[in-house]
Amino acid sequence: MTSHTTIDLLADEGWFGGAVADGLFMPMGGSAHHRDLATNAGHFWDHMGGANQSAPVLVSTKGRYVWCDQPFRFLFGPDRTLTLIGDDIVIEQAGDDLAGAYRAAQAAHFPPSGRCVDELMYTAPQYNTWIEAPYVPTQGKVLDYAHGVLEHGLPPGVIMIDDLWAPDYGTWEFEPTQFPDPGAMCRELHEMGFKVMLWVVPYLSPDSPTSRQLAREGLLITRPDGELSLHHWWNGWSSVLDLTNPATLDWVRGKFAALRGLGVDGFKLDAGDLRYYSDTEVTHGGGGAVAQCEAWARLGSEYPLNEMRACWKLGGQPLAQRLHDKPRAWGQMGIESLIPEGIAQGLIGHAFNCPDMIGGGELGSFEQGGEIDQELFVRFAQCSALFPMMQFSLVPWRVLDDEHLASVTEVVAIRQGLVDEISALFAHAARTGDPILRPLAFHHPDLGHVTDQFLLGENLLVAPVLRRGATERTVVVPSGRWRNEESGDQIEGPTTVEVAVQLRSLPRFRRLD
Repeated sequence: MTSHTTIDLLADEGWFGGAVADGLFMPMGGSAHHRDLATNAGHFWDHMGGANQSAPVLVSTKGRYVWCDQPFRFLFGPDRTLTLIGDDIVIEQAGDDLAGAYRAAQAAHFPPSGRCVDELMYTAPQYNTWIEAPYVPTQGKVLDYAHGVLEHGLPPGVIMIDDLWAPDYGTWEFEPTQFPDPGAMCRELHEMGFKVMLWVVPYLSPDSPTSRQLAREGLLITRPDGELSLHHWWNGWSSVLDLTNPATLDWVRGKFAALRGLGVDGFKLDAGDLRYYSDTEVTHGGGGAVAQCEAWARLGSEYPLNEMRACWKLGGQPLAQRLHDKPRAWGQMGIESLIPEGIAQGLIGHAFNCPDMIGGGELGSFEQGGEIDQELFVRFAQCSALFPMMQFSLVPWRVLDDEHLASVTEVVAIRQGLVDEISALFAHAARTGDPILRPLAFHHPDLGHVTDQFLLGENLLVAPVLRRGATERTVVVPSGRWRNEESGDQIEGPTTVEVAVQLRSLPRFRRLD
């Protein structure tokens, strides 16, 4: 019988963790909130709630943590209680603050691997064809994108070829009319300084020869009656790879090896969300939805050049974790969600994290038409620039005028000037498991309420402008002496300051002692 445990929250105690999609509710505990980690669903935007990383861990600003090897449910009550529903749940007091709780949970349950993602993922921006060429990537469009990057003064980086580069889902070969010579394309991109990633999903077009072959070989998920299981995901109905079957993984590795032989460097392993699986299905290894989601990410960790958008557990592993697709919008559903959710990623063990594509990656919000909000695009780029990683899709030189394009180019230059520091933080995270993007409370326990700013490491405080038309930005400055990197002024904390901002402003402060 599943156990129920209720604990009282301590004075001013807040909690982080569980599901990244809950970032806007963190720190949790001040109001009623619930989450079922088995389905990654639990609140009014459940259609978004399953779209990102999750893990069975909660960490407290007062040094407590909760862990379970399996999914559990949790409920924060209006009476400042936390109810945990599941079996074999661990509750530990591991110190007095958030950093102590996180480090203890990480050491005991998701220790760092010592490995890092490919360095080009963070030493330059990433470039993704999704919004620029949705469902119609071609060899010519990919090369044009790469040439445009260089022509407009941006550094070469990883270029991701997104959905429908292949003739069918699960048929992982380049579509020959769209990509007549993929090997030559990869060679040209490499000569320009790019590395190449391909978008893949664990789904197969159900009437394709590949699906029929893998069904005969027992490599796909089936229903209890033995018939092939079909899943409905955002691109329709598909059969599904059984990722708990070692033979399935060997088949996938073989396909990846053939693509790498053409010059492909790595893979964006999309989908695999908990919400697309059923625990009643028949699989080789059992374990239900979480086992499939975890196996997809474990496969990704075999390749230094990888990206995950959905993930279960696997904190501390060498996985690049991107936030789910955001609409091109101001407010909490858009740009204001980036920092809270980035903080949440780090506090469930995913240090190598990335915001969504700059300007938004939700295709539907672009299909509605209308002019691009150039100020929003600039603010999105500024917010992203000092995340551990940043990613473009919509090309800035096509949609921005000279003034706004200069603002984007300038903020990329700010990031490039910090590459050595960022690289050192990646190495530190691989070794210790510490987040790279950290909430202020990680080093300043009294600031657990601040979630619209972040620390890059311990020494750089970043407070991006997130409101349309802003001329000032309120910044909470922690204890110590800090230098405003834009004005040069020194500030003694703890204090709160109002900083004047303009279009090119990215408020940031360097710790001096």
